[in-house]
Amino acid sequence: MSEATENTEGAAEDAISEDDWAAAMAEQATTEASAPAAQPAQIFENFGGDTSRASVMNELDMILDIPVQITVELGRTKLTIKNLLQLAHGSVVELDAMAGEPMDVLVNGTLIAQGEVVVVNEKFGIRLTDIITPSERMKKLNR
Repeated sequence: MSEATENTEGAAEDAISEDDWAAAMAEQATTEASAPAAQPAQIFENFGGDTSRASVMNELDMILDIPVQITVELGRTKLTIKNLLQLAHGSVVELDAMAGEPMDVLVNGTLIAQGEVVVVNEKFGIRLTDIITPSERMKKLNR
């Protein structure tokens, strides 16, 4: 086959290809004009204010079984190793907290509330007297 014949066939294939693309684009434009606009898939949750309380509770259900560590801190102190080794059964360790002062309630090391010690059926517990709001926790982090 000569070089001129190959160029003619290549040009014919390009013309067919361009015609096919033009026809496909025209068909797509006609379909888009007659069909209603497609809505994007709802992949991520809508963070607008229109969520109902029920949907928020359904979303919280996914994390309700995650265990967290709760610590009630009665007080702290610093001892030397010498004083630590002298502790025996019945020793009293002085803490920095005063009697009647609220105890800190920590969840995974983060202060979330304060409360007072109570005894119920010979078991210690804590009655929450003050809950730390998320905005207060953020202020403490920024310090």
